[in-house]
Amino acid sequence: MISKRVVLHFPNDLIDQPIIYLLSKRYDLTFNILLARIMPSEEGLMVVELSGTDENYNQGIDYLKEQGVIVQLLSRDIHRDDDICTQCGACTIICPTGALSIPDRKSMVVEFNVEDCVACGLCVPACPPRAMQLAFEGLEEFGITKI
Repeated sequence: MISKRVVLHFPNDLIDQPIIYLLSKRYDLTFNILLARIMPSEEGLMVVELSGTDENYNQGIDYLKEQGVIVQLLSRDIHRDDDICTQCGACTIICPTGALSIPDRKSMVVEFNVEDCVACGLCVPACPPRAMQLAFEGLEEFGITKI
């Protein structure tokens, strides 16, 4: 079983279609809606956590893309600027998943494991030099800076 957070951009011609229902029914995926901004006759946006088997998840994502939904992994939207990171470790204290950690206390180098990151954004204000950055492509137009 896997669980991933994704951003779904719906074109306006798909707003009245039961895409999420069919995603769940056809591919046996469970979903948790974290954010939804969908208006009639306008482009829509959803941030969902999808859970299921690897095969069903991949088939479900392919289905969404075939329908014209733009799919973006949310975990890829947080970045660390290594050029300005001072390795202070402030981010590691606040990171709930351990994606930011200091495995070697002698070197005190902060490691960032993107696969473990859920893009909660807690590290952004905790980082004194602002090396951690959220980049939610497509969410800015909805006035969303973090989830």
